[in-house]
Amino acid sequence: QVQLVESGGGLVQAGGSLRLSCAASGRTFSAYAMGWFRQAPGKEREFVATITWSLGTTYDAESVKGRFTISRDTAKNTVYLQMNSLKPEETAVYYCAYKGRVPGLVAHNLLAVGAQYVYWGQGTQVTVSS
Repeated sequence: QVQLVESGGGLVQAGGSLRLSCAASGRTFSAYAMGWFRQAPGKEREFVATITWSLGTTYDAESVKGRFTISRDTAKNTVYLQMNSLKPEETAVYYCAYKGRVPGLVAHNLLAVGAQYVYWGQGTQVTVSS
């Protein structure tokens, strides 16, 4: 079992910044990747960004490229999402997700699929006011 706890959400004005954190714990922690997804009211969950744990390779959704940065601290088993130039339409609950280690490489497009991730955090609310 792996537990994920997000933090850092809140209320910010359009154009502002927030930094989300997700701390992972559990005796069986062995990640291939950790990612961020978000879900706005009445909408489906969507991929935001992911990072592979061993190499730190990142993959971002087109909508956040150049504004959001995902990073990780392997010593702390923590993944971060730095969000800049936030837009009101990015108001959502942001979820951290964990994909366990697998043999070989996983295509980046698959890492954008929520079903690839086994464990999820409880989510943190991000509200961007206009």
